[in-house]
Amino acid sequence: MSVVINTNMSAIMAATNLSNANAQLQQSIQELSSGSKLTSPGTDPGGLAVSMKLTSEVNRSNDTADNVADGTSFLQTQDGALSTVGSILDQISQIQTLAQDPTKSASDIADYNTEFTALQSEITTLGASTFNGIALFGSAAGQTLAVSTTEDGSSIGTVGITQSNLLNDSAVSAVLSASSLSALSASQTTAAITDVSSMLAQNGADTDRLQFAAQMLSVNTNNLTAANSTLSDVDVAAESTKLAQYNITVQAATSMLAQANSSPQSVLKLLQ
Repeated sequence: MSVVINTNMSAIMAATNLSNANAQLQQSIQELSSGSKLTSPGTDPGGLAVSMKLTSEVNRSNDTADNVADGTSFLQTQDGALSTVGSILDQISQIQTLAQDPTKSASDIADYNTEFTALQSEITTLGASTFNGIALFGSAAGQTLAVSTTEDGSSIGTVGITQSNLLNDSAVSAVLSASSLSALSASQTTAAITDVSSMLAQNGADTDRLQFAAQMLSVNTNNLTAANSTLSDVDVAAESTKLAQYNITVQAATSMLAQANSSPQSVLKLLQ
């Protein structure tokens, strides 16, 4: 290589190497300080796009899990109302039997009928109950609320939770429309209890489905989060090793640049 003064190629190359090494060092520092490998779009454009997609799916999965939890709460509230109605019907059955005692006076029978009327009113009140403004019980058989159990909202992952038609059930309606205990037969009360127990069974089946759906959502969310972590989270141990390497490279490049900058001084000896 020729000995020249105006152009110091050694210094230029050393400066370029120092700039590259310093850029790698700064990148490593950013990743370690942020905990993310995707500190800028240029770091890994493809990885950034996939990570954004996975993050969106995780967020939707979490929101879907919240919706499923709300559906479960709806069913639990409905279960409480149905259980109470079942207890009321059992109480009606008992006072119905007591009212048939020939030793009871007319006054006693009147008291039983007063209780019966109050119990009828309570069933009506419970049948009109709501959960966050949504009716617990429907006006027709088979009426449902659709709860999505997949983050993409596909119809395949939809669970229908039943709004049992409590007040419009024929057996329950017979109990509610009876003017007195004497106008109500034991078989009618038994039929109403049977129908309410069927509603409770449906409620339990719907609850089970939502609970299993919630478990699956949790598994999917964990898997999506793990996949996103692989793309975006920095491996601190590996990156710390790189940081040490880049530090040494920067120091070496700085030292060589200093040597390259001083090398033209040797030309002065040729001019003496």
